[in-house]
Amino acid sequence: MYAVIKTGGKQERVEEGQIVAVERLGADDGAEVSFEPVLVVDGDTVLAGPRTNGSLVVARVLGQAKGPKVRGFTYKHKTRGRKAWGHRQHYTTIEITGISTGEG
Repeated sequence: MYAVIKTGGKQERVEEGQIVAVERLGADDGAEVSFEPVLVVDGDTVLAGPRTNGSLVVARVLGQAKGPKVRGFTYKHKTRGRKAWGHRQHYTTIEITGISTGEG
């Protein structure tokens, strides 16, 4: 069984026991977080849209991490305008502990 969850403006395909890095959540290490799935697939049964009401994906927060450093540079010719910038995305590492369909 797998589910597609939406977090941080992105969708992620997850299975039970999988470890996933998602955009930073406001949760402490060891805390339980839950996601409402966009799509749930259980063998031949596919639940999508309003049929996923009551379905839940539960995960445990393992820790916080940072992504790779991204460097950028902007330049405007003839005016000596230049600016260097950098960014490092913060991630939360989670482990999927359960997927329930909410049916029966």
